[in-house]
This record gives sequence, structure tokens and C-alpha cells, in this order.
Amino acid sequence: MSTSRVLTWNVTASGGYETAWTESGDGVLRARGRAVGTAPQPYWVSYELDTADRFVTRRLTVTVETAQRTRSLDLRHDGRGGWTADGERLPGFEDAVDCDLGLCPLTDTMPVLRHGLHRGPGERRLLMAWVSVPGLTVRPSWQTYTYLGSTGSGARVRFASGTFRADIEFDEDGYVLDYPGLATRLA
Repeated sequence: MSTSRVLTWNVTASGGYETAWTESGDGVLRARGRAVGTAPQPYWVSYELDTADRFVTRRLTVTVETAQRTRSLDLRHDGRGGWTADGERLPGFEDAVDCDLGLCPLTDTMPVLRHGLHRGPGERRLLMAWVSVPGLTVRPSWQTYTYLGSTGSGARVRFASGTFRADIEFDEDGYVLDYPGLATRLA
């Protein structure tokens, strides 16, 4: 069974907004989204995300437009630990199964769904293929997700990476409702 959703966030970290059209079911998530931001400079972002079984990233395509230029990224995961960016192999990502698009609350959904962290106790330390916005550089990022408890309409999960911490509220379907310092869902 597949569920379609349209989600919109006020992305305070970028001074902008994001809307994502999602379809999920049977351990797979597909999404396409658009965002506009004003920080660190005005930009537009368009992306498409496809995951495979258990919400493992297969492909993320992103286009960023600024006043100076347009750039694109085609990030792919082969399902066996290999990652490429625009066809070039990315060393050091062998343990990563997810991408994390900077300033995008949607990409926190995959690890939370895969490990059921919106439904009950658990903690996972994961390597992500983190993509900067608006620069579209890709770097490895170790991130930890820890279930903190039920909120009645979902759960609160602590996100930690390096010295950064945020207690994120997810809805019952595993999508971000409130990510302090990053985004708040409007619809």
C-alpha cells in the first residue's frame, strides 16, 4: 500500500520554505521537493529522492540556482556500499546507506523509518552522505538518532552530529514536525 503526502516546512535555518511531494509504502520512499532560501545567499533548490528496500537511499538528484550560477548533483548509492557523485566514485562512504540534504527536514525521515525510532526505543549511529546547500559538496557525516519518547502524535528523537544536538519531533508516519533551529512544518 502506498501513501502520498504533501509536506511544507518553514525552514528558519535558511530563511525560506520547502515543499515535498512524497510517496511511501512497503519500505520505499520517493520524494520530489522544492525549496527557496535566503541564507547564506538567496537560492532555489529542486530535488528528487528515491530509496530502495528499507528506505535505503538509491539516488538523490539536486539542482541549486543562485544569482551567480546553476549547479547540479547526481548522487547514487549502489546498495552494496558504493557511492558516486556525478559518476565519480566517493571513497569513505562504504558504511553509509542514507543521504542527508543540508537544510532539508525530509532526509531525516529514512533512518527514523528504517529503525522505527518514531515508534519506540532505540539509538542508531549512522554514516550519512551529507550534501551541503547551496554548494552541493558531499562529505561523510556521522549522525546519531536516539528515541526520547512519545509525543501523542508521534515521537521526539534526538539528533546528534559532532557537537550539534537537536530534539526533533516526528509525526506518526516518521516525517519531521519540528526540528529546532532548522524547520517547522506548516502543512
